[in-house]
Amino acid sequence: MNLRLLASLVVMLGLLFVACNNDDDDTANPNFNAPTLSAPTGVTSVEADGSGSVDFTVSIDSDLTATYSAVGTGVTVTNTSGDVSGSTVTINYDASSVAGAASIALTVTDSEGQSVSATAVLNITDENTIVVTSNITSDATWTADKTYILGGRISVESGATLTIMPGTVIKGEAGTGPNATALLVARGATLMAEGTAQAPIIFTSIADEITPEDVAAGNFASPNLDPDINGLWGGLIVLGNATISASNDNNEDISEVQIEGIPTSDPNGLYGGNDDADNSGVITYISIRHGGSNIGEGNEINGLTLGGVGSGTVIENVEVVANQDDGIEWFGGTVDIKNAVVWNAGDDAIDTDQAWAGTLDNFVVVTPSGSCFELDGPEGTYVARHTIKNGTVVAIFGGRVTGGSLIDVDDNTPVDMENIHFVGPLDSDGTFLTITDDEVGNTTFTNVTFDVPMGDLANLMEQGGAVPAGISAGGSPVADVSVLSWTWASQAGGLDGL
Repeated sequence: MNLRLLASLVVMLGLLFVACNNDDDDTANPNFNAPTLSAPTGVTSVEADGSGSVDFTVSIDSDLTATYSAVGTGVTVTNTSGDVSGSTVTINYDASSVAGAASIALTVTDSEGQSVSATAVLNITDENTIVVTSNITSDATWTADKTYILGGRISVESGATLTIMPGTVIKGEAGTGPNATALLVARGATLMAEGTAQAPIIFTSIADEITPEDVAAGNFASPNLDPDINGLWGGLIVLGNATISASNDNNEDISEVQIEGIPTSDPNGLYGGNDDADNSGVITYISIRHGGSNIGEGNEINGLTLGGVGSGTVIENVEVVANQDDGIEWFGGTVDIKNAVVWNAGDDAIDTDQAWAGTLDNFVVVTPSGSCFELDGPEGTYVARHTIKNGTVVAIFGGRVTGGSLIDVDDNTPVDMENIHFVGPLDSDGTFLTITDDEVGNTTFTNVTFDVPMGDLANLMEQGGAVPAGISAGGSPVADVSVLSWTWASQAGGLDGL
């Protein structure tokens, strides 16, 4: 046989054999699952000029192989490529000498050419950055020459006092669910956070580039985050031993419960007791920003949460900006707040529960996404009144529209509302926002005014109901905004004209 013909036959037989094998393979494995890849939740902190590693979780179809490639920003990746083995890809890196945000982008490609990518976020710290990863069990002081990073849910435990000096910046790492970051002041603990109008204390996200130097220079606004970005970390939670009104599943009174936003596995989340004069410390001139991360469906952390906090606690001059859930929420207790701003709340601005027995005096609410006021009463047999007075509420501002009620008050909520003016109580389509009727009459109104024509006032009532005594059309802003000039809201013009 001709050698050339023989070679041709061999090639043809080989091609036929390969084709048959390919047909068999296609029959056995007609499809291959695409790879999946996830980066760590939250932000990994590393010291400048230090080194570390990040674990990515990967899944590859069992019939395939895969390779990876990694690129660092702000860090130098030391194993930039390789084969995927198992369910974890560990990327090693050396951090730069410059503090700030960094990242590692990982791409995994399987033998079928299918790719997937994920990015891990890093934070490079320097000698002026302190990463806090453990609860505070003895007295501690945080100073304005450092930036403090909350590496998780950090509790000031009973018996300990945390002192935060004026001008200090505290940043929460990113995280949701059980990894949500927050500063929690447990029952029996003390927080002495005494800022000043010239040097407020800033609680914000690690994504915020604000520095203590900015605060010292009088620049209190975030240099890189807009004032409506929320959910980047948790918030500030203060718990005490004052009376609350709560009950169990059998409708029996109970004196203590777990605060919302904190897993029941954490005993530091308990609040309530019988000491209405309980003292959790002093909180003055603080700004809480970009918080409210979600720990579960419908369970977010408020900007400032106060559970069973007693009247011995001093809280004055507080700002909450862009919290994903409520701005300020009280759960029982007797603590007062004076001089407050809630700006761009993702849900309700002012929320009360479980028979809070204190007073909110001189405040401004600007553009909540939920109700301006969500006022709930006792959940047990204990009943107490609270007072909300001397406030200006901007329901619509800069195109944002509230998605709830102007005042949402339960029938069983004993509350006195005095000297409060509402600006812009109309929805964007011209329909009226509402005040929930309190048919029982536990709520009293004194000089509560709305910026609408007299003939439209009844339309503000739920289903066009009767106008309660003490509510009228007209009026003018009430809050004394001069004492709020230190806030980001004021510096950004959010309080102009009020």
